[in-house]
Amino acid sequence: MAITAEAVRNLRSETGLPMMDCKKALTECNGDAEAAKAWLRERGAQVLSKRGDRETSFGRFGIYGAIGGDYGAIVELQCESAPVTNNDEFIQLCNDLAEGLAKSGVATAEELLAQPSPSKAGMTLAEQKDDLFNRIREVFNVGRMQRYEGSCGGYCHNAGTVHGVLIQVEGGTDELAKDISMHIAAMRPAALSVEDLSAEDVERERSALRDAALQEGKPENIVDKMVDGRMRNYFADRVLLEQPYVKDDSQTVGKFAAANGIQVKAFVHWELGGSGGSNV
Repeated sequence: MAITAEAVRNLRSETGLPMMDCKKALTECNGDAEAAKAWLRERGAQVLSKRGDRETSFGRFGIYGAIGGDYGAIVELQCESAPVTNNDEFIQLCNDLAEGLAKSGVATAEELLAQPSPSKAGMTLAEQKDDLFNRIREVFNVGRMQRYEGSCGGYCHNAGTVHGVLIQVEGGTDELAKDISMHIAAMRPAALSVEDLSAEDVERERSALRDAALQEGKPENIVDKMVDGRMRNYFADRVLLEQPYVKDDSQTVGKFAAANGIQVKAFVHWELGGSGGSNV
């Protein structure tokens, strides 16, 4: 069967794949456009199976949530090269994954990929991901995922080190939630409040500071007061609500939040590609 140039152009327009691939698919499928799409997907899956072990050290975070919303989520999506992280369809996939996680509450990447795509009618997230691979020919891997109930805000920093932050809050506005999320990305707190720090770590630090003060020859009757003062610096370095707020270091994040009617209940802060970061 003769394959017309118009049929090839139409298939290319729908799939985004090279003209020669589209022509071959139509030839193999006797001009049947739907069969040709399936043929191209199968061919893409074969290519993907051979490339699945490639390193995916680049990527970005998809974030979904709003003040007054019912849930929020953050999803890490990894890829092979830096340029792809700025591809509009890759960014859309990141955000669709986050929205899919927020709305479904599933527990695993496999379950998430089985959810319907928020932006591609009639497709699952797995099909959306595979369709994008078929055009870009880069492996994409879903990494860490986190979902919170209730009002959420977030921030994704994509220059240099890639950070993703999602916070669960009560009150406030989307802009305030973003400001606090940006502070978290910059200052990397380990815990939300003093009570959330490891009791063992706190006691170890307190004992070390007390021993140091005694070795300095300080009188025992003032050592504990000195240690209390130095512990405030320890907390200000590690605890979100005790840290000086980056936009106004005359007040802590906790005081800034209280003054603006927003309460931070939990947060997750990740840097791309690792298991590090905070999740509290």
